[in-house]
Amino acid sequence: MEIADFQRTIEQIYFSRDSARGLDGTFRWFVEEVGELARAMRGGRRDALGEEFADVLAWLSTMASICGVQLEEAARKYEGGCPKCGKTPCQCPGG
Repeated sequence: MEIADFQRTIEQIYFSRDSARGLDGTFRWFVEEVGELARAMRGGRRDALGEEFADVLAWLSTMASICGVQLEEAARKYEGGCPKCGKTPCQCPGG
């Protein structure tokens, strides 16, 4: 699935409810999901990682939609490598 397809799918499933909740409330749900991902990583729950990453991506996607940002376009920031040094892998000092 392409990033744009994923974002459209999440919009079809959740956009009405998430946009009614607003960006602040939706951001709070996103932070909660990031916490669940952190707990899965710290707890070594490899079986839960895929699900938790998917949830974080879904909430990030819905926030982008609320803000009018297309994630696939935004991701192009990294097409040429590191946005600062332009290298792959990054060659920035201290990076």
